[in-house]
Amino acid sequence: DDWHGWDFANKDNDPIDDHSHGTHVSGTIGGTGNNGKGVVGMNWKVNILPIKFLTGSGSCSLADAVLSIDYATKMKVNLMSNSWGGGGFSKTMEDAIAAADKAGILFVAAAGNSKNDNDQKPHYPSSYGVANVLAVAAVDHNAAMASFSSFGVTSVDIGAPGVDILSTITGNQYKKYSGTSMATPHTAGAAALVWAAYPNLSHYDVKARLMGTATPNTSLAGKT
Repeated sequence: DDWHGWDFANKDNDPIDDHSHGTHVSGTIGGTGNNGKGVVGMNWKVNILPIKFLTGSGSCSLADAVLSIDYATKMKVNLMSNSWGGGGFSKTMEDAIAAADKAGILFVAAAGNSKNDNDQKPHYPSSYGVANVLAVAAVDHNAAMASFSSFGVTSVDIGAPGVDILSTITGNQYKKYSGTSMATPHTAGAAALVWAAYPNLSHYDVKARLMGTATPNTSLAGKT
């Protein structure tokens, strides 16, 4: 029954988000361009597999989060865009991300919105020390680090736009959101675009290309 993804929170095949968060992220990854309406995503044509494990109240279980990662790995996605975080270290989740790494899947993850130094106080899942993790901080329209963005010179890899980002929400509408949740799909979308042009690259190659060709930014120097 999972012809359009899965909702592990409610145990059904309708992964629609409760507060437009996932819809907003998806618009940034793949909003259709050149159609005279709305916004343009990083990709104008892309396949997105929606997976939900958070309830409408924002609660979830570790088991459902791990099942979501395992499911995406089983479905052989190229990459996972993870605009979520919280909770302590979990060996079970680390193993799930490691399994995705072994399968050649890039794991793009939000660094968090608590102005935290993730080197000192890890933020999961972005702080897992697995080679496929690409942790993303948020910058504003002037490329300055967002006031809310967490950082980490060794634990956060790259910055992307995450302040007042206009994108799709449910009900055929558009709205501006801010957060490392918004920076993450810009990065995941860029990765997908690289893969579209160079389909034979490994996930490590794509990660290295994004990091190696990012514009040097003084506001992120010593922080990512």
